[in-house]
Amino acid sequence: MMRIFLLTLFTIFLSCNSDPRKYEQSFDTPLLKLNEKFRLAGEYDSLVSLNRKYYMAAERLNYNEGKALCYINLAEVNISLENYQKSQILFDKAMNILKKSKNDIHKARFYNVYGRFNFELKRPDKAFEYNNEAASHIKNVRSSPLKDDLLFNIYLRQGTYFIQKKQYSQALHFFQKARKFDDTGLAECAISDYIYMHQEKDSAYKYLMMALDKTKIRGKADGIALYTYTILGEYYITNGQYDKAEESLKKALEIDKKTKRIYAYYSKYIYNDLRTLYDRKGDKESAYFYLNAYTEAKNRNNFSILKTINQDMESFIKMAKEDSEEYADNLRWTIIFTILIVSFSGVYAWRVISSLRKKRSVLKIEAEELKFLMNDKKHEEILKLARENDPAFLAQFKEAYPGFISKLLEVNPGLENSELIFCAMLKLHFTSKDIARYTFVQHKTVQQKKYRIRKRLYIPAETDIYQFFDDIN
Repeated sequence: MMRIFLLTLFTIFLSCNSDPRKYEQSFDTPLLKLNEKFRLAGEYDSLVSLNRKYYMAAERLNYNEGKALCYINLAEVNISLENYQKSQILFDKAMNILKKSKNDIHKARFYNVYGRFNFELKRPDKAFEYNNEAASHIKNVRSSPLKDDLLFNIYLRQGTYFIQKKQYSQALHFFQKARKFDDTGLAECAISDYIYMHQEKDSAYKYLMMALDKTKIRGKADGIALYTYTILGEYYITNGQYDKAEESLKKALEIDKKTKRIYAYYSKYIYNDLRTLYDRKGDKESAYFYLNAYTEAKNRNNFSILKTINQDMESFIKMAKEDSEEYADNLRWTIIFTILIVSFSGVYAWRVISSLRKKRSVLKIEAEELKFLMNDKKHEEILKLARENDPAFLAQFKEAYPGFISKLLEVNPGLENSELIFCAMLKLHFTSKDIARYTFVQHKTVQQKKYRIRKRLYIPAETDIYQFFDDIN
């Protein structure tokens, strides 16, 4: 009996120290392929269900790195929904697993998506650093379709970060590298959008038509088609082809409705493009309609959608906690039984039990932190103070946007408090009509204030005032 038990322990030891690519074909590849399919299609329910199923499978296989992939996938979809707090929690869980891993595929996936997360949080240097880390890990991976998919995403993000640094030749280099792994048209869109749109219109059109042809061949109303028609609309606006621009942007808006459960953040860009289009066509009524739609979409922050997302994610994290505790309990009794049979394994068993207790404690603390983060309504309170014309509004706004006011004062130290409050309301995307109503002045007075603020802050006449304040962090 002793020999059988020792053989069992040896088998367990081998399974824990096996080839890190053991589950690449049976677990990693199908999970990531299906996850990307559902993400692009905007099928949120299918995506969450998929990762729930694979998480439970990883639990049964004792494949912790598989759990990490599920955490990364769900963190990524929360980035698109601007639910950054939830993304950070899920990234932390993935990091706790992967810091002990030798699997470079998983680490490359983590750092690539984590780089995007930091880019969305206006941390371009961090984004660049993490994407370089992803590139470093992918070098060590043998050739496979999974590696090609990751290289495409790494190169595409790298090009985007070089654009942020205004290093356009390097950006083009990485976009062209990404294009070698892409048959969807996404790389061509990126090239047109970020490189040629402001330099060579003919080249932009060439790449856009390549992207459009691939989109039509794919025949899918998904995230790539959404991007393609939006960029095509912007090209036509720049080129003065307003009827074609309207057709393309309306097509994008139609796709946006189908994919909104994941690409909820994208609506505001289409609304803003339509606002620009109708403004240039002289259709002031439509321009005003889409300006309001853009403002509402930006301020709303998808609260109604996030409510559902938070419930689903809370359920997922709760399940993960319960599964971990059940696994800990089962393993504890196995070790106790082992101690009774094999006395020399006592020290090892004590270490495992201690580790599991610590893990349970950490999970409990994380659950409490999550509950606290989900109750954060600070942004809503600031909007409420503004609507009520409350004197405390400016102080609360400064706390939420610490660098915004100081940067305005660097441009013009003579700005008065009333002017700073007005700028804060523009930063929050209140319309002129809203500001007039909440501050008890006439609409004409608000327009005059906008004109005065433009002069005081040296804002060019052709620059959208809302975009100007958006760019100030």
